[in-house]
Amino acid sequence: MNRLFLVLQVGFSVLVASRLASGRRRRAPLKPVYGPWREVVSVVVPARDEVGRLGPCLEGLRDDVGVGEVVVVDDRSADGTAALARSLGARVVEGAPLPEGWVGKQWALQQGLEAAEGSVVVFLDADTRPRAGLVGALAAELDSADVVSAAPRFLCPSVAQRALHPSFLATLTYRFGALGAEGSGPPPHRVVGNGQCLAARREPLLHADALRRTREHMTDDIAFLRLLAGDGWRVAFVDGADLLAVEMYASAPEAWREWPRTLAMADVTSAGWRFLDLGALWLTMALPVVRLLARRATLLDRGLLLVRFSLLGALRRFYAPRGAAFWLSPLLDPAAVVRLTWATVRPVRSWRGRSYRRST
Repeated sequence: MNRLFLVLQVGFSVLVASRLASGRRRRAPLKPVYGPWREVVSVVVPARDEVGRLGPCLEGLRDDVGVGEVVVVDDRSADGTAALARSLGARVVEGAPLPEGWVGKQWALQQGLEAAEGSVVVFLDADTRPRAGLVGALAAELDSADVVSAAPRFLCPSVAQRALHPSFLATLTYRFGALGAEGSGPPPHRVVGNGQCLAARREPLLHADALRRTREHMTDDIAFLRLLAGDGWRVAFVDGADLLAVEMYASAPEAWREWPRTLAMADVTSAGWRFLDLGALWLTMALPVVRLLARRATLLDRGLLLVRFSLLGALRRFYAPRGAAFWLSPLLDPAAVVRLTWATVRPVRSWRGRSYRRST
């Protein structure tokens, strides 16, 4: 049994090493592109009860001369989201009632896409904090890609968040490889991206009807991007940390509760790949930490821990502030893997006060 276990750990270690090795050659991070873009760019922001977080997003867009218009889709908020958006210069689209079979965010984005007037559309979440030059940089990426998403810098104000959040993020790298790796890219069913920041040309996106075709998915961004990749679209996932920040959660308990809902990607990943991905996380992320703390770490465990701590060097630019909690975050890997496993086995289909029936 011990020999079989070792063989499995070695096999998964080789798999993870091949994924991490893709990061040896990565694209440079996005650089700002200032001034009016050659095409009109519409920024669409879906918002449901976001009065406490929407302000910095709209203020950042107001300072970017590359933005042709900002469309806030007020998804039937019960607070002052719409009034705040109007006061900051956005055009507000009052969201229609949620149709049967739709998840709320896709429905809001669909309405914003239809209402937008620009030839390029950028989807931004309400909790993002864009800097001037982001919109032009995203539009420029569309010269070589059909749809582009950008990874932000995560703002983690509490010590607990600075420890937990990077551990969760590392599970993505172990499953899908390094962000921005050069090469041919993954097959459509392994494409990943960031739904907090997406850009594409409006008419092709309307023609593809991608939001409607992924309307039931809780992991909306991954379903959207994989569908387009399967249709032959060129999908790019770029490093936007210098131009975009986001404070995703107000506390570590909220991050623990909410992020695995989509991080697990349970509704867009086949059973076989879920098994392989969880096996890799358990044997190469969680187990070495457990054995180290129990003073039973093998030579392979120590090597895996060295790789894991080295990964922090690549992840550090995606976090502010960092501090000691960030650099010690691998010690929380067992907890992160347990939480992700639970979210994979028992996926949640509720968000922002709405519950959704499972797809048949």
